[in-house]
Amino acid sequence: MPVGIDSWIADVPPITRWWGLSACAISIAVQCHLVAPLQLYFSYKSALVNFQPWRAVTTFLYFGPLNLDFVFHLFFFMRYSRMLEESSFANRKADFLWLLILSAVMLLIISPLVTLPFLSAPLAFVPIYLWSRSHPSTQLSLFGLINITAPYLPLALVGFSYLINGSYSAAAGDLVGCVVGHVAWFLHDVWPREAMGGRTWASKAPDSLRRMLGDD
Repeated sequence: MPVGIDSWIADVPPITRWWGLSACAISIAVQCHLVAPLQLYFSYKSALVNFQPWRAVTTFLYFGPLNLDFVFHLFFFMRYSRMLEESSFANRKADFLWLLILSAVMLLIISPLVTLPFLSAPLAFVPIYLWSRSHPSTQLSLFGLINITAPYLPLALVGFSYLINGSYSAAAGDLVGCVVGHVAWFLHDVWPREAMGGRTWASKAPDSLRRMLGDD
């Protein structure tokens, strides 16, 4: 039986669903000239000096105009973020959101060093990277062209991003996302397991966030 788009959207876990829907809505709004990209990018001067704090959020929601690069990033982000939220973070949506928040803070801190006004693609690579690390022996076929194991997925996608855009600068954000994803993986999985013997502030959401999302 065919599944309607509304049923498919409802089946997507909540954090991935609302991030994906927000990204689509903002790109459509830009395409319809309801808002301009200049109102969405992040810089410390615009956000703090000019009192435009929303930029610290919208920079993670705008994936660019509705083109092939937009479809590429949204498809792989939705696919692997959904799989990660349904497996490693099943019934732990607060922990998943907390991981994304910590990753977003890291990206905001380093953004002046990498000159990336929009941080949606780097943040989207964080759940992709974490999923790849969580399934080290899984075999994947990308577009029916190459077969790889999951840990090589992020770098393979960076390569495809380079081919789509034809420039290193276009793939730089994805590389930054891989670096931040590695740090997030270390803080969430390796450090608690190897050094702390249990979950830490980096792997467990604050109680207030857990109550807000109904995880208690």
